[in-house]
Amino acid sequence: MKRICLWAAVSALFAFSCLVLPGVFSADASEGGLLLTSVGQSPDATMIRVVLRKLKIDAENQPLLKADEIAGGKILVAVVGGSSKGLGAAGIDKDQENERVGGLFVAAKKSGIKILVMHVGGEGRRGALSDAFIETSVPYADALIVVDGGNEDGLFDRLIEGRGVNLLTAPNVSGTAEPLKAVLSGWGVSLR
Repeated sequence: MKRICLWAAVSALFAFSCLVLPGVFSADASEGGLLLTSVGQSPDATMIRVVLRKLKIDAENQPLLKADEIAGGKILVAVVGGSSKGLGAAGIDKDQENERVGGLFVAAKKSGIKILVMHVGGEGRRGALSDAFIETSVPYADALIVVDGGNEDGLFDRLIEGRGVNLLTAPNVSGTAEPLKAVLSGWGVSLR
């Protein structure tokens, strides 16, 4: 009974918010058709969603976004960071996640969707699991944002060498706002 009441209250609040604050809960073409997903199921994509909202760009974090769900998208923001706990909670393993994102990136490229790959976990979110997802993702990137400490070993530099991909850095997650603005405005997203 408590769950039903809570669900009803949350649903009512969401509906009311959509009426009172039009556009706040929708990402549409006027905001660049921005798609946001996790690569590796870490909480990092949720943190980037917060940064995007501060920039007045709403993008729902779709951690399990699939290739057949990208219609209407113009920009895909893929936030890379491996989490065994996150993969387990999603009911998938490393290979299934790599298969999902590989298909997603191929479909995005075929559809002309720009791909921004972000690694915001720094050195602490590196390791064999994250590196596998980085190696899957970065070759598809049209632009790349990495927080300080995340590229100490030069992995990102090696993966984009000779490809003309912009590698922007930020001091921390909240510091990604400026490079995000630069990339997104360069791709036609109007920032208010």
